Amino acid sequence: MAEVMLMPLLSDTMTEGTVAAWHKQVGDQIEIGELLLEIETDKAVMEQDSFFEGTLLHIGVQEGETVAVQAVLAVIGEEGEDFKAAIAAALAASSDKPEETPVEEVAPEVVAEAPAATEVATSGENGRVKSSPLARKMAEEEGLDLSTVEGTGENGRIVRRDVELALENRSVPAPVAAPAVVVTAPAAIPPPPANSAMEGAAYEEVKLSNMRKVIARRLGESKFTAPHFYLTIAINMDNAISTRKRLNELSPVKISFNDLVVKACGLALRENPSINASWLGDSIRYNKVYNIGIAVAVDEGLVVPVIRNADMKSLSQISAEVKDKAKKAIDRKLPMEDMQGNTFSISNLGMFGIEEFTAIINPPDSCILAVGGISQVPVVKDGEIAVGNVMKITLSCDHRVVDGASGAKFLNDVKALLEDPIRMMI
Repeated sequence: MAEVMLMPLLSDTMTEGTVAAWHKQVGDQIEIGELLLEIETDKAVMEQDSFFEGTLLHIGVQEGETVAVQAVLAVIGEEGEDFKAAIAAALAASSDKPEETPVEEVAPEVVAEAPAATEVATSGENGRVKSSPLARKMAEEEGLDLSTVEGTGENGRIVRRDVELALENRSVPAPVAAPAVVVTAPAAIPPPPANSAMEGAAYEEVKLSNMRKVIARRLGESKFTAPHFYLTIAINMDNAISTRKRLNELSPVKISFNDLVVKACGLALRENPSINASWLGDSIRYNKVYNIGIAVAVDEGLVVPVIRNADMKSLSQISAEVKDKAKKAIDRKLPMEDMQGNTFSISNLGMFGIEEFTAIINPPDSCILAVGGISQVPVVKDGEIAVGNVMKITLSCDHRVVDGASGAKFLNDVKALLEDPIRMMI
């Protein structure tokens, strides 16, 4: 029997995936371990190798389409083999079998009046509309009857581009209210005013990427579930500036101020176990490793590479690792294991000229540190006013885990390390 490849579960937060690119076509010979396609998840674009060898008999998801985990991606077997039974068996074994929209759910009179193109759309087995999950979702959101859409996909399958074309050509929008309601509406209640500010205005609507969907969901849950409170402290960075200059004369890689912050946090977490913790509902987990996630901006949101055992690594090691993982994150090539296991997170906007801000806690952490830029401000030195280099950092804390005094102690420990960086090298 032919072998069926399903949409894999590539991360613990993944519920659906998008086919970013196919590297093979139907009819191509495939070897085990050969690159077959690229899948966009909520965190990265992952290369997917073939688990099987043989001829690529069927592609179930076109480029740009989004489907649920366990949906059929491809079928590989012997040339000319009937693979329908293999697909049926694979879907039957999957608990997340994607459902198709039966024609019976559409009003009978609409089916009866459907144009000839309907025969192409409904020519699947058991009279079901042959369409991709993304096409069905788009049609449902727009009130579009799929039985009136002509499919241009494989074997007449309706895909995203068919729905988009149908929506563009639709002259009359789907009704949103029953006529009786409009007729009997009291005259004293005027209809809602049109959004005149948007009429005729140019705009663009962009569908949410998998990454943006997960960011919205997870950070929304964090903000409205974890009771956040914030602590800010100012740090004199004069010694850090001079120490960094000296270190960069010796280090094989350029050390940044962010690297100093990562190292300082790793050491301070050792002394403050309540900061390096996670809320589990009926218990608190105090982590014995100090893995720091670094927020990296990418086109569609944020990716958080993890620097493991930051307390034990040298500044040169931290610098090289941050640079390497940040580049991979921006290129969407960062391995999934490098985005998991964080026990604390850092978000640094200082390089963008931001002096001070607050960040939303990145689950499962109980705290995140927001790092601002270094500013020259008046400071008092030896009883006199002088120009000093000051950086403000703000700790966002989950009050279920961290108390104010614990958060304040952690910040003071970070401050002490950054104001006397030589302590980080002992």
